[in-house]
Amino acid sequence: MTALFSFLSPAELAAAFGIALLAGTVKGLVGFAMPMIFISGLSMFLAPDLALAGLILPTLVTNGMQALRQGPAAALASIRKFRVFLLIGLVCLLLSAQSVRLLPQQALLLVIGLPVTVFACIQLMGKTFSITNPTRRSEAMVGGIAGLIGGVSGVWGPPTVAYLTALNTEKTEQIRVQGVIYGLGAVALLVAHVGSGVIRTETAPFSLVLILPAVAGMWIGGLLHDRIDQVLFRRATLVVLLIAGLNLLRRGVLI
Repeated sequence: MTALFSFLSPAELAAAFGIALLAGTVKGLVGFAMPMIFISGLSMFLAPDLALAGLILPTLVTNGMQALRQGPAAALASIRKFRVFLLIGLVCLLLSAQSVRLLPQQALLLVIGLPVTVFACIQLMGKTFSITNPTRRSEAMVGGIAGLIGGVSGVWGPPTVAYLTALNTEKTEQIRVQGVIYGLGAVALLVAHVGSGVIRTETAPFSLVLILPAVAGMWIGGLLHDRIDQVLFRRATLVVLLIAGLNLLRRGVLI
């Protein structure tokens, strides 16, 4: 199989499979963090644009699974409820995606690492934000930030999770809404990066083979979600994300 990927050694391909499995497991457990784990892990031995290519198809498939867990009707209701967030985020994602191959590697690593690190630190410190009267303006602003970050890094989870948490969204709905938002964003990301050249003949098969371990991880994460305390595992996830984010910042500063 490694003959298909001239940019990967057998050991690196095995590591990529392990990262996909871990990313899927965490997503199955808490509903988010797959792109952050993917981009943080794969960027340790791949260029940022190749790491971004690797996460696109697994993210698309697993978000579809998550969004439709309660059925199409519930997913459509979530789309209507957060339509401003989705629309503004989509536009910003498509615009920012076109710059991903123009930015230097150092800038990409910093753009990816900073939101991961800040989000993990805020959550681990127990800080929360409450929005009692959300407005279209605040929804559009958060959606735009999420889209801009997502377009260049494939990571739009932190602002989305922070916004939904601030709204005190009910747990089941929050997981579903995340799946809908990330799923539609993943479709936009795929389209945008076919145009940007990140997804191309050399990289698409790599992203395709990572779907299987990612889906297997989702299944494992679902079992853990039912059997093990979610708060503890979410905290452990944030610690891993903090370490990964700091590593990306270190690499971005030292390059």
